[in-house]
Amino acid sequence: MSAAPVWSVDPRSGNPREQVAVEATAEEVDRVVRAVHSVRDALADRTSRAAFLRAAAELLEESGEHIIEAADAETALGPARLTGELARTAAQLRAFAEVVDEGAYLDIHIDHEDGSRTPPWPDLRRWKIPLGVVAVYAASNFPLAFSVPGGDTASALAAGCPVVVKAHPGHPATSELCASVLRRAAARTGLPEDVVTLVHGFDAGVELVRHPLVSAAGFTGSVRGGRALFDAAAARPAPIPFHGELGSLNPVVVTAAAAAERSAEIGAGLGASMTLGVGQFCTKPGFVLAPSGDTGDRLVKALTETVSSAGSGVMLDHRMRDAFLAGVRERAGLPDVEAPVTPGAGGEHTVSAGFLTVPAAALTAEGPHDALLEECFGPVTVIARYDSEDEVAAVLARLPGNLTATLQTATDGDDPEAAALLAALTPLAGRILVNGWPTGVAVAPAQHHGGPYPATTSPSTSVGATAIERWLRPVTYQNTPDPLLPPELREANPLSLPRRVDGRRA
Repeated sequence: MSAAPVWSVDPRSGNPREQVAVEATAEEVDRVVRAVHSVRDALADRTSRAAFLRAAAELLEESGEHIIEAADAETALGPARLTGELARTAAQLRAFAEVVDEGAYLDIHIDHEDGSRTPPWPDLRRWKIPLGVVAVYAASNFPLAFSVPGGDTASALAAGCPVVVKAHPGHPATSELCASVLRRAAARTGLPEDVVTLVHGFDAGVELVRHPLVSAAGFTGSVRGGRALFDAAAARPAPIPFHGELGSLNPVVVTAAAAAERSAEIGAGLGASMTLGVGQFCTKPGFVLAPSGDTGDRLVKALTETVSSAGSGVMLDHRMRDAFLAGVRERAGLPDVEAPVTPGAGGEHTVSAGFLTVPAAALTAEGPHDALLEECFGPVTVIARYDSEDEVAAVLARLPGNLTATLQTATDGDDPEAAALLAALTPLAGRILVNGWPTGVAVAPAQHHGGPYPATTSPSTSVGATAIERWLRPVTYQNTPDPLLPPELREANPLSLPRRVDGRRA
């Protein structure tokens, strides 16, 4: 039986563009993983790794015109959006090169022998080492920043882990182009090309997470797909870390004081955020608690105007379009649900944005409206109108884990609900916003892109400098003669790395 072809498809028409590759068989996955595993020691030198990441950023920019053209043809995200995403991806690679150069991620601790302690301390020297081969599952909605050259790949390589990327079927041609860039960057800096390798196919993805030489995995995608891979990773004879981003509702709470102060501004801002990128951001605000009454009505009116003017758009592929249409039909058909702007089909290949409203009281206990508390990928959000603080508390208590949670409060600081609501939102998400919108994730050292399940399957972040920690494990050397220690742990600190010695920063 011949291997299944992998086609690049135009989401604007649904027509195939070209055959890009064939799906990898189990035997091919095994061969690829063994080849990648065999070159893992080539990434041991930090200077080479940093140079590799910088070369990858440079070559990505040099190839930008072709990459953006391919990505637009496969995702319909548009040249402007993709140009910004490519710049972000290159900056992310350079940021991890700086992390590698600086060396604090090694988290070096040295405690000298101390016989006066009870019990006595031996000489202990702790640092972090790479886990090994990392499997990366590319995302659909960010064909660059969360795909082949994206944050999971960049952080794993920065940690010293070679990578096998499972390409997303929505943009296989873009994936091939980006993989070739990374492999050329490796060769340019004297590293084996196999430190980054690409495979295609659903079955290949399953084989990858089960392979005994794969030491960890990073995933961005659906709850269903991510949970299946997470379970497979846990069911292995030797389970491995699985860092999955699965889904997020990204709730917003609008206080009565905020609605009274600036209902039109909040409604317009919400409309812009939930329609950005045809509602295909993982941080899209998909659920909003807004007050009943006149102030809430003004918010809904402003949201109606903004969403109505958004126009129709093309989703990433027709499978996602079909899922969006089915999801909004299911939700709109529930009792007491209204659609001031009906989301749905904008044309044969497009969708139109919209939103639904429901009394918050319908969501305070388990029932038929529970679907409104689940993510619907695409340009739709749900406005739950509340009559009391108790209703808000009851609904928040039923929400799943999220990437973000947002509080819209009075800007003058005179909002009696703000402190309690901020405390209630904090357990629900990894990033808490006040008087902003969650779409847009800065690649910064203090960033956290993760949250309680099902937002992610681990407490780690996939964005920012600390994303590197996912691919490392600590090792301590006890009473080890200095010449036998890794240079990073030797007494004289020959590499001038940041470390803590006897509890103090050296």
